Amino acid sequence: MCNRYVSPTDAHIEQVWGIGARNPWRGGGVFPRSPGPFIRCLRDDTGYSREMVVGQWGLIPWFAKAAKLPYSTNNARSEELAAKASYKHPWARGQRCIIPAVSFDERKRSLNYVFPQSA
Repeated sequence: MCNRYVSPTDAHIEQVWGIGARNPWRGGGVFPRSPGPFIRCLRDDTGYSREMVVGQWGLIPWFAKAAKLPYSTNNARSEELAAKASYKHPWARGQRCIIPAVSFDERKRSLNYVFPQSA
């Protein structure tokens, strides 16, 4: 399970995904419950327009009384999405996003690069 990733800068996200940077993002390491960029469908748009926003990594379920949860929601297993209370409603509504990453880290192992480091 991925517990850390490195995000590209907003300029690189704009270049690769062809969207304007809605929120400034410097790039760098992102950990569970910390801020990081993601790409989602533009709100109130019936087409396929996208926007980049910065938000907390991890799902805050509809039933949560506070944003800080006693358990982690940064990973979801595909076979459990439709059944688990934390994920089933967003999954059914089609709430999806793209997490732009240059690399990811599986526990305390070395970084696994998705793009060449020079990109």
